[in-house]
Amino acid sequence: MNEIRNHWKKWIYWFLLGVAIIIVYKALDNFTDVLSVVDKFFDIITPFFVGIFIAYLIYMPCKKFEEAFKNSKIKLVSKKARALGIFTVYLILFLLAVILVNFILPVVFESITDLINNIQGYYEVAINKYNNLPQDSIFKGEIVSDFIKSIQNIDIKQYFQVDKILEYIASALNAVTGIFDVFVAVIVSIYILAEKEKIIGFLKKAAGALFKEKTYKNLDKYFNNSNEIFFKFIASQFLDAIVVGVLVTIAMSIMGIKYAPLLGFFIGLFNMIPYVGAIFAVAIAGLITLITGGASQTIWMLIVVIILQQIDANIINPKIVGQSLKISPLLVIFAITVGGAYFGMLGMFLAVPAIAVVRIIVVDYIDFKLAIKNEAKLQQKAEIYGQIKIEENKK
Repeated sequence: MNEIRNHWKKWIYWFLLGVAIIIVYKALDNFTDVLSVVDKFFDIITPFFVGIFIAYLIYMPCKKFEEAFKNSKIKLVSKKARALGIFTVYLILFLLAVILVNFILPVVFESITDLINNIQGYYEVAINKYNNLPQDSIFKGEIVSDFIKSIQNIDIKQYFQVDKILEYIASALNAVTGIFDVFVAVIVSIYILAEKEKIIGFLKKAAGALFKEKTYKNLDKYFNNSNEIFFKFIASQFLDAIVVGVLVTIAMSIMGIKYAPLLGFFIGLFNMIPYVGAIFAVAIAGLITLITGGASQTIWMLIVVIILQQIDANIINPKIVGQSLKISPLLVIFAITVGGAYFGMLGMFLAVPAIAVVRIIVVDYIDFKLAIKNEAKLQQKAEIYGQIKIEENKK
């Protein structure tokens, strides 16, 4: 009987192995079709990932409002604190979106359109100013001259056509923000926020069942640390970018700088990338101001913006962030460079909190290895001391 059972087990094993080989072969033979199926699947579940990301971003504001409503003396309000908290946050986001679409974006797009329409003229003025410089000027060097000659006959405007740029933006928005996808993402985020304890409880229970106790504790520790780092960084940098963008736009508007809303929006956006982003944005803004307003206005603009950025770096940003990520600027620049090379703008932004998490893991690992070595040394010393005691007792 056992022989027959083992015989059947053997045949079932070889049968399943053969089926697996056929499936793999067919998958490789129709690799394009498999990729299309995978792509379609990821397109379908993208709104769910977006919903999770939205819930993650607004979790803390929802929690704050929920706590405030719970403390209300009105029973109905305190009883529905979570629903009211979620509703309040989404109402605020909706109002901000209305303000952005109706007041901020039209001004920014108007500046972009005007800049694109006049960029060829600005370019020609810059070339003429360069040609009128004295021959002994430091800007008349061989490298600069070769660069100017290489781009002198380029029609820059053809690369910045308004219709094409608007078409690209519209395509991107249609691909990412379809009405149905937005609806699904919002619904998913609401359900996640409403049932966060159940979801977190299930994940912890699953992790506790799958991993050993020590591994589970380490996962829980690193998850909490990573979550705190990512949330504080993303939320604080976003809020800080809005503050910087508004301040720079107001300052530039007072100074009469052309395209002030566009430059303020640009500097605020790139200010989300530590160190490198601010330098790059100010350099581009300075170049545009030099072309449109002259050297004097550019110098004053740079002075004012640098002062505002120093105020932000030393006063506003620490107040918003609360605590530093405690990583070296050199490590930040390295992370931004690598993240930007592999994942573009998003990689540059997320590289900083990611490297902060990696740093925590590496430091913990080093401390763990040092602790083992110290424990081994103490044990060795104890053994030597015990051996000396034994020899003394023998004497």
